[in-house]
Amino acid sequence: MKTKLIILALLIAVGAAARAQVEPSAVTGPAHLQYVFRYSESAYVGSTYGDRQTISPSGSISYLNGEERHPFTLKYSGGYTWSIAGPGYATGLFQRMTLAQELIWRHWGMSVADNVAYLPQSPTIGFSGIPGLGEPIGEPNPNPPNDQTILSASTHVVSNQATGQAWRGFGRAMTLTGSGGSSVLRYPDANGLQTDSLTANAGLTENFNSRNQFTTNYGFAFYSYPGSTATFESNALTAGFRRQWTHPLSTNVMIGPEWISSNDSTVVPASTRISANALIDYRLRFGNAGLSYTRGTNGGAGYLLGASFDSVRLNVSRQFVRDLTLGAEAAYNRTTGLAHGGVTNTKYLGGQATWRLNQRVSAFGGYTVFDQQSSSALSSSALFGLNQLVSFGISYSPRGTRLITH
Repeated sequence: MKTKLIILALLIAVGAAARAQVEPSAVTGPAHLQYVFRYSESAYVGSTYGDRQTISPSGSISYLNGEERHPFTLKYSGGYTWSIAGPGYATGLFQRMTLAQELIWRHWGMSVADNVAYLPQSPTIGFSGIPGLGEPIGEPNPNPPNDQTILSASTHVVSNQATGQAWRGFGRAMTLTGSGGSSVLRYPDANGLQTDSLTANAGLTENFNSRNQFTTNYGFAFYSYPGSTATFESNALTAGFRRQWTHPLSTNVMIGPEWISSNDSTVVPASTRISANALIDYRLRFGNAGLSYTRGTNGGAGYLLGASFDSVRLNVSRQFVRDLTLGAEAAYNRTTGLAHGGVTNTKYLGGQATWRLNQRVSAFGGYTVFDQQSSSALSSSALFGLNQLVSFGISYSPRGTRLITH
């Protein structure tokens, strides 16, 4: 059954359509292919589940076709984690892949993309979501936001997010955008809540000048649970302002009301809430920093019949001297059940240093700490208490290949 779900997840990734989660921008230049091989060892210490040691060989691939009018990107990371001492939870195969295709014309365009993953735990740090692998951390990750705001410790998860977007520009002053999509969350070990969702959005952006934008957006989401008759939906109307303060520094804030309704008010009562997004982004020649806040509704993170959440995320990456790069990621999630109001508080912080030994080989070391406490009745597969991870390893990255296409 697990094998079938893995194959299904990969087929979905290749065939489903989704939109890129960043502003469309033309990419030009030769096609580029890059791949990296990594080996890491990790020690979990001070864990409520018992100390353990793991090894994780992994690899990643990135590809850009370099086309100006129809850019395509692919990014993949995958590997396997073995437990060599202690309990064997959160081990096994892990994979994540994103695909994005844009078609750009003079005044309008469209894009499709897909984000699919098979992981032995909820995603946290790095592109794959598995801490301690040696992947770059602290870098902006413009992929679909993660709905798994409650961390799991001992269950495999298949997730897929697929949407499509179209936009139309009216001169330089205004852009109209529409999008729609779907997502699935599956638990092959049958210890999480299977969740489906459908979304639709329409937005209008007005450019006052090169530094200031005003945006209004309507968003709709519908959530259902295979094996359950419960469904609920949300409607949100937000407005916001984006400001480019300097070349490296920008802010973006959106806020508005959100209305919740369901087919059974005894399970998910009707309510009115606040939906909000805020972002501070600071980019430098040799690094970047970003701080974001999101308040909204999700399907319940695989454990609840619907939830409201507040999420704060910080990412920092900086190159020091020629060969040393430091990165850090941190997050705080507060997830509140719509049905019974139980609260789950999730915190994690990870730091990593990467030292380039030569043009192809790098060494890395990192530290990650997790903490999750909950007043909700979560299943045993959810993470509880304080957990710490210390990791180190080595990576090999051949020089990227420039491909000439015609």
